[in-house]
Amino acid sequence: MATHSATELDGVAGATVELMERWGGLGAGLAIAAENLFPPVPSEVILPMAGFAARLGDLSLAEAIIGATVGSLVGAWVLYGLGAWLGHDRVRGLALRIPLVAAEDIDKTTAWFARHGTKAVFFGRMVPLFRSFISVPAGTERMNAVVFTVLTLLGSLVWNSALISAGYALGANWHAIDPYTATLQYVVLAAVAVWALRFVMTRRRRLRSATPTPRKKS
Repeated sequence: MATHSATELDGVAGATVELMERWGGLGAGLAIAAENLFPPVPSEVILPMAGFAARLGDLSLAEAIIGATVGSLVGAWVLYGLGAWLGHDRVRGLALRIPLVAAEDIDKTTAWFARHGTKAVFFGRMVPLFRSFISVPAGTERMNAVVFTVLTLLGSLVWNSALISAGYALGANWHAIDPYTATLQYVVLAAVAVWALRFVMTRRRRLRSATPTPRKKS
């Protein structure tokens, strides 16, 4: 049994355990709702710490999982609502102001989301960074609210249960999860960087080929 307390932890870890010491499952929900709305707050730390707090007896394992999953859903609803409020046309107009982004890119993305949006929402809840952002296009494209809620709930339940249970099992050694979650995040960041680089290079080549070559004067 772990004997550490929140006072022996610092940063996000200590704040998370202290929040759950005071509020139990509600504290877990508040922490994860904040993580959804502010992605720099890492769920990869908060969720194992929720498991650790359950190990300390501050709340039950079921309370930690349920609280975190409800918090995930609340945060996702807020971002879905933001996307719905902005709407497709407004987001499209904002995106067109980004250098190298063309209307064709946005239309292709919209078509892709129409075909694969359900899978994107479900699996996106288990991918760092995309966990939050996937809710916005779901809102702009007006995905059925019930379908969005069910997919978000299920995807969040899988992710939250895995990390909270790992934190519970490891107890004071909860930080042993860090290398695995950090590796996953680095893989995601690397994939995004490669995609962005490829996009920029392809777009620059297309723009150069579309620019007429000036004729030499005779």
